[in-house]
Formats: sequence, structure tokens, C-alpha cells
Amino acid sequence: MAMEVTQVLLNAQSIDGNVRKHAEESLKQFQEQNLPSFLLSLSGELANDEKPVDSRKLAGLILKNALDAKEQHRKLELVQRWLSLDNNAKGQIKACLLKTLASPVPDAWSTASQVIAKIAGIELPQRQWPELIGSLLSNIHQLPAHVKQATLETLGYLCEEVSPDVVDQDHVNKILTAVVQGMNASEGNNDVRLAATRALYNALGFAQANFSNDMERDYIMRVVCEATLCPETKIRQAAYECLVSISSTYYEKLAPYIQDIFNITAKAVREDEEPVALQAIEFWSSICDEEIDILEEYGGDFTGDSDIPCFYFIKQALPALVPMLLETLLKQEEDQDQDEGAWNIAMAGGTCLGLVARTVGDDIVQLVMQFIEDNITKPDWRHREAATYAFGSILEGPSPEKLTPLVNVALNFMLTALTKDPNNHVKDTTAWTLGRIFEFLHGSTLDTPIITQANCQQIVTVLLQSMKDVANVAEKACGALYFLAQGYEDVTPSSPLTPYFQEIVQALLTVTHREDAGESRLRTAAYETLNEVVRCSTDETSPMVLQLVPVIMTELHNTLEGQKRSSDEREKQGELQGLLCGCLQVIIQKLGSSEPTKYVFMQYADQIMGLFLRVFACRSATVHEEAMLAIGALAYATGPDFAKYMPEFYKYLEMGLQNFEEYQVCAVTVGVVGDICRALEDKILPYCDGIMTQLLKDLSSNQLHRSVKPPIFSSFGDIALAIGENFEKYLIYAMPMLQSAAELSAHTAVADDEMTEYTNSLRNGILEAYSGILQGFKNSPKTQLLIPYAPHILQFLDSMYMEKDMDDVVMKTAIGVLGDLADTLGSNAGSLIQQSLSCKDFLNECLSSDDHMIKESAEWAKLAISRAISV
Repeated sequence: MAMEVTQVLLNAQSIDGNVRKHAEESLKQFQEQNLPSFLLSLSGELANDEKPVDSRKLAGLILKNALDAKEQHRKLELVQRWLSLDNNAKGQIKACLLKTLASPVPDAWSTASQVIAKIAGIELPQRQWPELIGSLLSNIHQLPAHVKQATLETLGYLCEEVSPDVVDQDHVNKILTAVVQGMNASEGNNDVRLAATRALYNALGFAQANFSNDMERDYIMRVVCEATLCPETKIRQAAYECLVSISSTYYEKLAPYIQDIFNITAKAVREDEEPVALQAIEFWSSICDEEIDILEEYGGDFTGDSDIPCFYFIKQALPALVPMLLETLLKQEEDQDQDEGAWNIAMAGGTCLGLVARTVGDDIVQLVMQFIEDNITKPDWRHREAATYAFGSILEGPSPEKLTPLVNVALNFMLTALTKDPNNHVKDTTAWTLGRIFEFLHGSTLDTPIITQANCQQIVTVLLQSMKDVANVAEKACGALYFLAQGYEDVTPSSPLTPYFQEIVQALLTVTHREDAGESRLRTAAYETLNEVVRCSTDETSPMVLQLVPVIMTELHNTLEGQKRSSDEREKQGELQGLLCGCLQVIIQKLGSSEPTKYVFMQYADQIMGLFLRVFACRSATVHEEAMLAIGALAYATGPDFAKYMPEFYKYLEMGLQNFEEYQVCAVTVGVVGDICRALEDKILPYCDGIMTQLLKDLSSNQLHRSVKPPIFSSFGDIALAIGENFEKYLIYAMPMLQSAAELSAHTAVADDEMTEYTNSLRNGILEAYSGILQGFKNSPKTQLLIPYAPHILQFLDSMYMEKDMDDVVMKTAIGVLGDLADTLGSNAGSLIQQSLSCKDFLNECLSSDDHMIKESAEWAKLAISRAISV
């Protein structure tokens, strides 16, 4: 078989579908019959310089895919499969790969370098292939430059694949030495220099010890800064990418270099090619991100020596940095507003300016105002647009006291510009800036309102007029209206927008029907704004919201009628259905929140549910999700009457719970289970076997995304609350699941913020389950069934208290569960609580909490415990 593999690999890339299919079958068969021999002949193909480049490339690709996959569970299978292969075969494959690095064919060695890194990612953590790094390093001194290049590329990929703790410091030092030497200006070959610079980017995470040593750090920084001046553009760009990475990884080590870095970045931003200039701006954006994080986390006052202090690099650089960024704003591209993914120097500069404003606050305002005044009325549109963009960029960060007087002066000017400026770019940016004004400087929390009785009508009129403008301007006008409505969210009993409500809704509906509503996200923006206008409306406009119901229902009905569509049309239809279901969800929540409107709304409930079921029947994932959310809102509004929809709806609920692939759909469906439990209470009983079976299946699946697991646990609590002692038959399944998850979440070595957040959400889900189950069994003769589980629940509470890393949400739920235990189990829990290691301390800590929700829960728990103990 090894003989024929070349032809089969070439056939697998044939233009003729039949030839291709036949070849793919053969490869699959070969792989299934004899995996070691299959992988070996692929590595032989890749290593053989006499073979055609196309067959070699595909051989390498198949090898790579045999070692790695996107889905976590599949990846683990492939890792296990490789580790269990015969050592002899693995050794031969690895030898072929290392040999390929010396091939003169770039496609071959480049593929091999990726495969080597994948194998290293599997074997190095297992303490296998210890000689790999040594043999790669010995290649560095080989003469043909391409061998050096291939080896540096491999080292780069290797650093990307493995975590720093599996490579010992001696090897790290040697890798860094090789990489930094390859970057040196004395390296005559630019391909080698580029490979080295890119490899350094991946190796920076390994360099903790080296960056702590002044001499080594100085050397690395010097070489990186020199590389930013290399004549070759790609090398300059890669060097700046290294600087950006260093700015976040080693922020606290930058002080000695910051002045030099400013000088080279300023030159690059002003004179270099765009890809390089963009990275130079990104360096300063990255420094802003670091300082914003530090200042938010520690509020500027540093205690202890372990935390990273803020060096105020941005504050010190302000007088030079701001003018440099303002200059970039004048380098706009003609069509950037039409292009969704556009990114250029002007946009990067404006984004950075916005981050600088968030970092330094009021200090930036004076530096920017002069630029605005100089440019806002110039005849060249670029100047007017840049001035407007500068103003919009600094509205988040500085204090309202500093900004409000300026905005009061600017507002009128901007409203005029939005209707009268001859240039679309200027109008687009003006509408965006108005949106930013309403987002950050308008709302019930601010002392001096920017929007008054005097100017409200003018603002609404101008925005509605702009919604008739070209698509990108109209979309920004919708966005501005969104924040205008949001700012009046808590205003009762009457909102200043009430007189314009009908007109606003009509204008937004008109936008959704524009021929060009598909451009610039316009239709989506119009519906999002409509939703916000409805959500923030007051009772006096509810008759008008009611009139909206049949209008949106008709729109949804129209998407369901009609002939067979192409897949592209189906996707668009699916998006529109999603928007309309989202709109109905908001309307249902609004009208369902007060009795009088709920009563009138109920006349539509049957028809709406009928529409949602028809949307499910069209079955495309996105629709499914929005319709599911809307049904949750409907269940909440209709209460026990929702039972009549269950026979028909149940199959779609089950389908949602089975949807592992689109885990967001699964998560949303789990949330709807909770809504339905609260609506139906014990009327949900006939469906519980099916729902619980599916939820338990979800939990034991290793394919389901971990983020869905916490809400599944919470839903156990919802079900138990709804069906009370009938939950008895599920206890033997649910409780062990909860216990093992609780043990897992109590002992996670927390690596990073994301993991901490997940652990807390998992704990919260588990606690909500316990709480629902305990409350569900309260006052039932079957309460004693829960007694065996009480010690474990207390142990879970103890261990969380000992870990000391609960967030406020978990703390509140946890102290609630302690109260539920005492409340439901009475004296049976009383004695256990008295023996507990930390319940008393935990209770006292919660009683003295600043968070009134925690305090309230703790006071209730204290009462329940004292009753349980006194029995």
C-alpha cells in the first residue's frame, strides 16, 4: 500500500468528483485497517524530496489532523490514540518529520514544522521525546538558510502548542538565545530573521525568568527595538507584534524602555506602512488596557508588594501621545463606513484615543478640544470628520462635570451637521458621536441633564429624519435613538419621549422595510432600537405597545408563508424571524409585567404561540434560540394557562435540550425549562420524566460545552420547587451528580479569572439546585428522604467557606441554602449545623456584610437555624 499512497493523495485533490471520492474512501480504509502503517507512509511521503509537492502537502495535513481537532472531546481521543501507538512506529514517524525540516521545499518543511509541534504538544507534557528540543537547537547552526528558517518556525509553533511549565529553564534559555540571535541585524537572511521574530512572539510566555534578569531583558528589548527598524516590512510588523505582547505580559518591566519605544512608535505611526503603523498604535492601546485594569482593580492605592503598580505611562506620555493620535484621525479611507470589517490608521487612532480617555480621564479633554475647534468647520470633510471622531472618542472616561458644558455647546452644532453636512462620512460619525453622548452623559444618575424639554423635540426630529438617510448613517441614527430611550428607563410616571412614541415606532418600522435594510446591519439596528424603546416605555404608552402586537405578528406570519427558498434566502429569513421573535419577547415582557395590560394581551397568546411553533418547524438554529427565549417570556406571562401549549411544544423543548452542537441553544432551552416550571408549577409533572432524563444525559455528556452545566443544575432546583415531593424519584440520580460536581468545584486549583468565574457559576448552580430541592420538600412527609444528603451539603458549604474565594452571588445563595437546610429539616439539621466547622463564622460574616441582599438572607437563615436548634 505504501507504494500507491502518492497517487491516492494526488487523486484526493482531483477536479473529478468521482476520482476524489474514491481516493478519500481508500485513505479512510487504509487508516482504519492499519493506523501505524498509514501514518508512517504519510510521514515517508512528506519526507521524500522526489515526491510531488501536492501529495506531500496533503500527507502533512492528514498527519496534522490525526493529532488535533477543534472539539475538545475529539482532541482528547486523538491524543490518547497517538500515545497508545507502538513506540517504534512513533519513533520512525518523528524521524521522518525531523528529516523533512532539511527539505529545500518550503511547503514540505513548513507542514512538517506544524506536525512536529502538534506531537510535542502531546508528548512533552508526558515527559516523552526529551531529545526533541536539543535536536532542533543543533539544527540552528546548519548552513543552508532554509534549515535554520524551518527550525525557528518549528520552535515558534512548539512554544504555541506547549505550556511553559513543561519546558525546563535550561531549554528555555537556549531557545531564546537561538531565536534572539536569529533576529539580530547581523543575520543576513531576511527569511530567517522573520521566522525568528515570529518565533519570539510565541516564546515570550516562556521568558518570565529572562525578563526578571536586567541584562537578559535589556538584550531582548534591544534586539526587538532594532528589528522594528529593519528594511523589510514584514519583520518590522512582527517586531511590533512582539512589543505589543511584551506590553501586556511584562508591563511592570517596561519603565526603562518606554521613552525609546515612544520615539520609534511615533515615527512608525507617522511614516511607516499601514500594517506596521497599526501595530505601533496597538502598543499604546495595549498599555491603556493594562493601566485601566490596574486602576479599576486597585483604585490607584497600592497595598502589599505583590500587586503590579501603575506606572502612569499614558499620563506621562499624554502631551506627545495625544497629538500623534489626533494626526492619525485625518488618514481616513473613502469607503470605510460601508465596509463592516474596515480597520485602518484613523480607526485604530480613534480607538486608542478612546482608551487614553478612559485611562487618564479629565486630563485629555483640553488637549483634544483645541484640535476640535481648529478642524470642525474646515471645508475639507476629512478635518470635520476627524474633529467629530475625536470628540466622540473622549466621551467615556472624563467626568460629566468636565464634559457637560462642552456637550451643551456642541449639541446644537452636531444636530445641524447631521442634517446639513454635505458629506456622508461626517454625518455617519456625527450620529455615532450623538449616540456616545446619550450613552455616557444622559440618564437618571446625572445631575445636569443634557436633554431638556427645550431640545428633546429637536433631537427626536433630527434622528428620525436621519433614519431616512443612507444606510450607514441611518444605522448610527438608530443607535443614537437606542441610547436616548435607554437614558429614560427609570423615569416615571411620564417619559419625555412619550409624546413622540407613536412617531418613533412608526419610523423604526419603516426603516425595517427599506430596500437597503440588509446593508450596514440597518434592519438589526432598527429592531434593537424598537425593542429598547418598548422596554423603556412607561404605562401611558402601553395602549400603543398593544397595537404593535398584531403588526409584528403579521410580519412574522409573512416570513413563514412563501415558496421554497435558496439557502441564502433561508438564512436571511431565519435572521428576520430571529429579530421578530426578539421583538415579541420584549413586548410580552413589557405587557406581561402589569395586570391590566396582561389581561388585554392574553387575547393574542394562542396566535403568538402558534406562530412560534411554526417558526420551530422551519428549524434553523438561530431562530430556534430567539423563539425559545420568547416562549420563556410567554410562559412567564401566561402562568398556569401555559399548560395547554405543552403537548405541542414539548417535542421542541426536548430538541433544544438535545442540541449539544449549538450549546447556546441548549443553554437557552434549559433557562426556558425554569420559566415553564415557575409558570406551571405541578402541572409540569407529566413532562418531568422526559425533561429530567434529557438533563441528566446532558450532564454526563463530555460533548456539551461546560457553560451549560451550571444552568442545568439550577433547573433541578426549579423542577423540585414546581413538583415538590414528587421529585423523590429523581433524587437517586440528581443528588450524586450534584455531589460529584460540588466536590469538583470545591477543589479546583484556580488558574485564571475565567476559571474562577466558571467555578463560581458552577457552585451557584449547585446551590440553587439544593435550595430548590430543600424548599420543594418542605412540610412534606417525605422530608426525611433528604436527611442522608445533609452532611454532604454542609461539607460543601464548609469547604467553600474555607477556600475564601466565593463571589457575592454565591455567598448569598450559600447562606440561603444553610437557612433552607434548617428550615426544611428542622432538628435533624440543627445538630449537624452545630457540629459544622464553619457555619457559625460563615453566618456571622454574612450578617455583617455590606451587601444588603446577603445580609437579608443571613438574617433569615439565622432565624431558621435558631428554630431548628431550639426544637
